[in-house]
Amino acid sequence: MEAKCHLRYQRYGRRKVGQLLDQIRGKSLFQAEQILANIPMKATELVHDAVRSAGANLSVKLGRKLDLKTVWVTEAFADQGPMKMLKRVQPGPQGRAMPFKRKMCHIMVAVSDTKGGK
Repeated sequence: MEAKCHLRYQRYGRRKVGQLLDQIRGKSLFQAEQILANIPMKATELVHDAVRSAGANLSVKLGRKLDLKTVWVTEAFADQGPMKMLKRVQPGPQGRAMPFKRKMCHIMVAVSDTKGGK
């Protein structure tokens, strides 16, 4: 059986979160938590929460407590979020305002109790 976790509108860049998700894709939940605990990036807390939530969703679907070593991360990816919402300005030369946009991403993590998925 498979369970998913969607985190939407997160204030991290898609590429930086994607680097973390590449590290845990295909690993067991136990290995994924160990890997994320040892990577020195701010987004690891966010990805760790997503992985834990997906595991909890699978536990609720199956109706029993799961062993973390028998649950696998089958899918993990980050998509680009909206860039229209958080437009900001930064001071520029000669009193001008230089616009920039804050990055956002949507994260999706899927876990399964079988290694191959589905």
